[in-house]
Amino acid sequence: MDRNSVGIVTPNKFTFGSVEEPMVLESGRTLGPVDIMYETYGEPNADRSNAILICHALSGDHHAAGYHSPHDPNTGWWDSMIGPGKGFDTRKYWVICSNIIAGCKGSTGPLSINPQTGQPYGLDFPVVTIGDMVEAQKRLLDHLQIKRLYSIAGGSMGGFQVLEWALRYPDMVRSAICIASAARLSAQAIAFNTIGRNAITRDPEWREGKYSDKGPEKGLATARMVGHITYLSEMLLDAKFGRRLQSASRLSYNFTTEFAIESYLNHKGSAFTQRFDANSYLYITKAMDYFDISRSHGPLKAAFANVTARCLFVSYSSDWLFPTSQTKEMVRALLSNGKPVSFIEINSPYGHDAFLIEEEKLTHILTGFLTGVAKEVAA
Repeated sequence: MDRNSVGIVTPNKFTFGSVEEPMVLESGRTLGPVDIMYETYGEPNADRSNAILICHALSGDHHAAGYHSPHDPNTGWWDSMIGPGKGFDTRKYWVICSNIIAGCKGSTGPLSINPQTGQPYGLDFPVVTIGDMVEAQKRLLDHLQIKRLYSIAGGSMGGFQVLEWALRYPDMVRSAICIASAARLSAQAIAFNTIGRNAITRDPEWREGKYSDKGPEKGLATARMVGHITYLSEMLLDAKFGRRLQSASRLSYNFTTEFAIESYLNHKGSAFTQRFDANSYLYITKAMDYFDISRSHGPLKAAFANVTARCLFVSYSSDWLFPTSQTKEMVRALLSNGKPVSFIEINSPYGHDAFLIEEEKLTHILTGFLTGVAKEVAA
């Protein structure tokens, strides 16, 4: 076990709302009771002002760091960034990560039991937005008696949540770290999400969302394969796979898996079906498509006028899903309002997934930024 690991962690569940007093969603529909799964790392200080909220991306969950048992082979999805001496140093900060609503790792979502029917929600689950996810997180932070976050951080869809927090609850966010994200998805990104959802809903095993057992594994695997391509760069794919064949003998002249990249994507798709729910994939990608700061809060300059957090934006040179140009758009809007904002583009060959891979560079950046926030607080 990594000596800088947070060690063995135990997930917690927070429940709020009820059938009689539900959470009202942006769509006007309601949800209740609502379960939120979360984990914490490090310890709170006396007034809980050292709390940092970590927001996960599409396929992530509340298990961001550490292990669930002594023999657990898998660490949390951002274990390289959370722990003693790491980017989010648990010797200084109390780090919290929760599974979003509509997720499939314990928070209320399509797999959860609908109290009205006693059966899993399936497609009876209401469509949720990034704003709804943030509202549920706000209930959790109230429960944890956190009045103001020292910082909030997330990459990709996690960055959407960071932005929504800074806009919706400016007085609760001391600093915000938005990584490999944007003010909205591009038409191209929405197109890829659409293909993924179609792969799921056209799988005969989807059964209008009322599947049982394994469900639409082929459709979900295809959706993951399509999505995974967007997380990588052309440079990385060429360097790692190129046109290499699985077998160096000869071409088979049929439709079996022959190229190394085919085998890799098949593996990624198959592995994903073992840990994720197809309906959750539909709901979460739709929430991503809906996210648009200009539509919800007005033009970027006006929207960012009330932001009080010191902001850090990080982009990656080879990320074509959330390109640097989209990050610069937000940075300019904040600067035009005279807001304190830092920006860095990291030169990386890893594409969008770089925020999960380039931990050394990101740790250096975050350590400096969070230390600067501490100096401001002291002043």
